[in-house]
Amino acid sequence: MNRVLRFWIIGIPSMVVILALFGLVAMLLWNALLPSIFGLPVLGYWQTVGILLLARILFGGRGRMAQTGGRRGGPFNRQANKLREKWMNMSEDERREFMEKENGYSGFRNALHDHFARVHRFFDEDVKEEKNGKEEKKEEKKNE
Repeated sequence: MNRVLRFWIIGIPSMVVILALFGLVAMLLWNALLPSIFGLPVLGYWQTVGILLLARILFGGRGRMAQTGGRRGGPFNRQANKLREKWMNMSEDERREFMEKENGYSGFRNALHDHFARVHRFFDEDVKEEKNGKEEKKEEKKNE
């Protein structure tokens, strides 16, 4: 059975049943909880389905198929696959060179690393000065 026929025979009725059950469950939960807790009105089935649809439009994402461009895997997987192929065809030296280039590429990461390295050196210098000061005091006491 081809995919299109299977979609029309199995997919569409399955989606309708799932939507109906989801709307029914949401309606029952709404009517059981929200009118007694917050004083909201009791909703009918189609009002509940409408609220679910509105919530999906306002707060829901575009869905997996929209994110991947309507194709299985999507553009990000194609890019990762190209990189994987390139990586597999590289020699060890080319891989090492690539990694060195990638590690030096991230400007923000390097700037952040440089900042913390400067802070670390600053405190190391203070600690070294304190140690040197304590050692000098010990030597002065020994000399006295």
